[in-house]
Amino acid sequence: MNNPRLAGRYAKSLLDLSIEKNQLESVYNDIQLFQSICKQNPDFVAMLKSPVINSDKKEKIIEAITANKINTITTAFIKLLVNKTREYSLPEIAIAFIEQYNKLNNIHQIKITTAIPMSEALQNSIVNKITNTTSIKKISLQTVVKDELIGGFTLEMDGTLIDASILKDLNDVKKQFKSNEYIHSIR
Repeated sequence: MNNPRLAGRYAKSLLDLSIEKNQLESVYNDIQLFQSICKQNPDFVAMLKSPVINSDKKEKIIEAITANKINTITTAFIKLLVNKTREYSLPEIAIAFIEQYNKLNNIHQIKITTAIPMSEALQNSIVNKITNTTSIKKISLQTVVKDELIGGFTLEMDGTLIDASILKDLNDVKKQFKSNEYIHSIR
């Protein structure tokens, strides 16, 4: 992230404006759409950050992609950023906006990484287990698949990582063999 303070301030401004205009949910959906565009197309993010492409061209590209898909507040906000030559920060601003929206609505972001895709029933079971055993009642669940975990899962929530993967277990065993813990305990 180039400047997290800048992203946070712009996100806060957009959040406050959308609350003032009673358009919070609509703007939130627009920002989620914009973030998914950024995640799916790294060339789009590279274009936003490129100093070679002028602001007018960037604005036309953004308009072509988001035409009739986003709210007028979001459109005006993006145009403002382009006019101030801050469009390079749009992906970071989107992340900061979603974080601030989640904090405002007491929604906790949970990311579960598994070796194979999780079923809908298992996802619901995990969400129910967390809501029933903790004080957390609103959860935004993100699932990721990484083959290298081999089995098990990793769970990230509120800055905490729980690693219950086979890959971690194998790495732990590897470290134990490298340090020869078993040989020293025999003597």
